[in-house]
Amino acid sequence: MSGQQSLGPAHEYFRDAWQRSILFLDVLRQRGNIYREQQEKSAPNVLEFAAELVLDGRTLPRPVNYLLVSIVPPEGVTVDNCKRPFVVVDPRAGHGPGIGGMKRDSEIGVALGNGHPCYFIGFLPEPISDQTIEDVWNAEAAFVQEVARRHPGAGRPAVIGNCQAGWQTMIMAATHPDVPGPLLIAGAPLSYWAGVRGKNPMRYTGGMLGGTWLTSLSGDLGGGKFDGANLVANFESLNPANTYFEKPYNVYSKVDTEAERFLDFETWWGSPVLMNAGEMQWIADNLFVGNKLTSGDLRTSDGTQIDLRNIQSPIVVFCSWGDDITPPQQALGWVTDIYRDDEDLIASGQTIIYSVHGSVGHLGIFVSGKIATREHGEFTSSMDMIDMMPPGLYEVVIEDIADDTANRALISGDYLFRLVPRKLDDVRALGGNSAEDDLKFATVDRISTINRRLYESYLGPFVRSVTPPAFGEWARKMHPNRVRFSIFSDENPAMGFVAASAERIRGQREAAGEQNMLSASEKTMAASISATLTAFGAARDALTEQLFHLTYGSPLLQALVGLDSREVEAGRRPEREALREQAKAKRREELETKYEAGGAVEAALRSIAYIRMGDGSVDERGYAMIKQLHDAQPAGRQRTLAELKSIVRDQYLLLRLDEERAVSAIPKLLPRDAEERARTLRAVERIALAPGQQSPEGKRRLARIEKLFGTKAAPATRKEETDARA
Repeated sequence: MSGQQSLGPAHEYFRDAWQRSILFLDVLRQRGNIYREQQEKSAPNVLEFAAELVLDGRTLPRPVNYLLVSIVPPEGVTVDNCKRPFVVVDPRAGHGPGIGGMKRDSEIGVALGNGHPCYFIGFLPEPISDQTIEDVWNAEAAFVQEVARRHPGAGRPAVIGNCQAGWQTMIMAATHPDVPGPLLIAGAPLSYWAGVRGKNPMRYTGGMLGGTWLTSLSGDLGGGKFDGANLVANFESLNPANTYFEKPYNVYSKVDTEAERFLDFETWWGSPVLMNAGEMQWIADNLFVGNKLTSGDLRTSDGTQIDLRNIQSPIVVFCSWGDDITPPQQALGWVTDIYRDDEDLIASGQTIIYSVHGSVGHLGIFVSGKIATREHGEFTSSMDMIDMMPPGLYEVVIEDIADDTANRALISGDYLFRLVPRKLDDVRALGGNSAEDDLKFATVDRISTINRRLYESYLGPFVRSVTPPAFGEWARKMHPNRVRFSIFSDENPAMGFVAASAERIRGQREAAGEQNMLSASEKTMAASISATLTAFGAARDALTEQLFHLTYGSPLLQALVGLDSREVEAGRRPEREALREQAKAKRREELETKYEAGGAVEAALRSIAYIRMGDGSVDERGYAMIKQLHDAQPAGRQRTLAELKSIVRDQYLLLRLDEERAVSAIPKLLPRDAEERARTLRAVERIALAPGQQSPEGKRRLARIEKLFGTKAAPATRKEETDARA
């Protein structure tokens, strides 16, 4: 009897393991078939939403393989074409397009859910033969212009750039500053050398490979094309535990419930696209290794400097501590690279807003999948508020709404969106390189240039001469990242047995109980394997880091390539330009004439800015009140939102330049009519008090403003009382 009992759990487990094995192989078969189907499509993507073609990049003066499509709202979702449109741009970083709209709760779904028209910029698997990265960002500008043309009066389109599309969008905005509206840069590397010791091993890759000469070799072997599967392999190598065990084991162990999710993700992950070799070389030389985006060393084909300080749109940076591909230092380090201090940022008229998630991974930043949906929802609903923020650096704080939250009717959604002023030192506190580390990365750049030129002069011509024309296509088909998909498809005759067996097993599936001793042993073994691979990855990364610092920290090597720390430090920040300094000086002169210029609107907005500067942050309730008051103005006296934005910025800068002078001049802006003055003060109080409880400093400032107005605020209207009760 005891023998039978001991065989029971074993039989139960091994039957379950066998069934899971067949079902897992069938999942791989389905994945292989999906891969084949995707390869046969002319424009494969993983968009969850229907789309209509708006503009084909192949018809532009400089053709590119990009497309602009309009997202069709799903059933039950209504959009308002008078609202600001959103344009989502996906990265061409190895994978196919659609990740920004892969789920109903991704970036596109969130924008649609807030009633905004939504557009998507994707791409085809094959590039146009002579297209360049410059052609691509110019095409993006043309696409955004077309969206703006389709929605006149709705405000310039908000553009979301994911991962590699983030730096592409930033360059587009720097070279076409009058085209986009607010920018949301999600998980995008902009400062490529940045990071902290003991983490972020991907930034050492270029140095350990001797620079970008291997990129040139790959392009030559590929017949002038660079295979995106190589980029996918680089991403996968970051986490060997997940790549080689955790991801497949998760499907195997939960094959009854995880198959659909796994296949959805692998549809995107397993569809690598191609780039022209010249495109990839430009990226590797100028960004990944050269880190030239923030230094102002990049030029367009006509010699125009690419300077991120030219961007006129507010910039929202969304990054995460859980992102091992684009850590916060690489997403935000550009801010301290290009601006000397806080006054330099503000004088440049730039508004930069950032949010650092605590745990979401790289893909979760733009896939959302309920992890980052809260952030994307608040960014979307608050984009008009963001567009009106005065220059400066702000951090996003998203709070749950409490039962005693004041003026809940002014809050859109389920959370309160606040912007807290920050300083450049807050970004520096996230961590970064020392001057010695920057010198090492600069040495890598020099070594890379030398090696690439040696390759181009001597080895490259030989490689191109002996490489058969069809070799590149054959190499792409045989790439491990493709073979692992195709080998399990129905093209493999053995998979017919798997499909038939899986069908039978589903009809008689019997999973082992959770209390089964062997099932518990399996999980223990799996945890051990995962821990071993994790330890291997950590040891590999630590060794790589040590070798990097030992090699490129050599004073002899640095001297041989002609570098010293002073040269590197001076070259990290864009040069101070006489014309830019003159423009700042002229702007200051213009502001000097505006202290006593204007009327009730200027007085009200200056008063509000003065009060809020005392409280230290702003939230969506104040903007909602401004919007209500704006919409309630008679048609003949109503300022446009663009005019209000300009006035808000001017009043804020006046306070920054000389707060006492700006405040003392408020009475000179007020209307003589006492009743109108009382109504203006009432509007100031409503907006200032919209967030609820004030700080002592905020109360002091409000009391001073009331004294300067020289009257009591007008009583609340019946509508205001109704709104307050609501």
